[in-house]
Amino acid sequence: MNRRRLLAATALALAVAWGSAASAETKWNLPAAYPADNPHSVNLAAFAKDVADATNGELAITVHPNASLFKAPEIKRAVMTGQAQMGEVLLSIHENEDPIFGADVVPFLATSFEQARKLWEATRPAVEKKLASQGLMVLFAVPWAPQGIYVDKPLQTVDDMKGLKWRAYNVGTAKIGEAVGAQAVTIQAAELPQALATGVVNSFMSSGGTGYDSKVWETLDYFYDTQAWIPKDLTFVNKAAFDALPEAQQKAILTAAAAAEERGWQMWQEKAGWYLDQLKAKGMKVEPPSPELAAGFKKIGDQLTEEWLAKAGADGQAVIDSYRKM
Repeated sequence: MNRRRLLAATALALAVAWGSAASAETKWNLPAAYPADNPHSVNLAAFAKDVADATNGELAITVHPNASLFKAPEIKRAVMTGQAQMGEVLLSIHENEDPIFGADVVPFLATSFEQARKLWEATRPAVEKKLASQGLMVLFAVPWAPQGIYVDKPLQTVDDMKGLKWRAYNVGTAKIGEAVGAQAVTIQAAELPQALATGVVNSFMSSGGTGYDSKVWETLDYFYDTQAWIPKDLTFVNKAAFDALPEAQQKAILTAAAAAEERGWQMWQEKAGWYLDQLKAKGMKVEPPSPELAAGFKKIGDQLTEEWLAKAGADGQAVIDSYRKM
């Protein structure tokens, strides 16, 4: 073999070897919205490790917490357009796109983890259908802790909330702010600490976990445990990217996703009380709502439920009917 042919053959062999090495590890990105030590992010890291272990490192998923790769409202579109292969979002931030995404934040519809799990089972087929039309596939959903009110002053009735600078993060929280006469400002979780520190907001509705992540005790004094709803974060995958994987890697993802859903629900049930204890330890007053405040929220909840059903139509009614039969 002359030198030219030898070099050509060597180059071809190297190209084949490099191509094989490159294909030996597929690297995916999974943007997420919450800090690395938040249970959602911890669960995602465990999910990514499970996939890596099951595929012998052939599929490596990098989790990007705290909106470090994409801001929370951008994550879903980033996965739809292939800028990332997977993503995790608070499902209800997309309620303006389709009311079905807001089923889990209908006030006082599901206020325990058991009820929230049933509501997710009732809602999942409709969510899967909607996301499939957008080229996405549902992997798993994990709850937050029950939602309460953070505020800088004591509350006896909903009238005491008039004029508050109220942080909203989805349609439901914006409507609650409007109903009580507060000034609603849309702020996602990663931006909340700065908004509190600068006085952009002085009240909001969220879980003990969000309050802890935001060090809310540095600016606010009260948490009223209204247990208004239990929202969920949804993890999903670009369907075309999933379909392009070998069958064994697809199976590894689905198996790890099922484990992540079970682990995530268990983590939050264990952490819900712990977060409230931490708020108390930092000096916050953690209290149940007064009967008058609870009654006021119940009235608002009934109103918002009717409004949601009117928007969601037959699909929404089917979800509620299925949930109530469980």
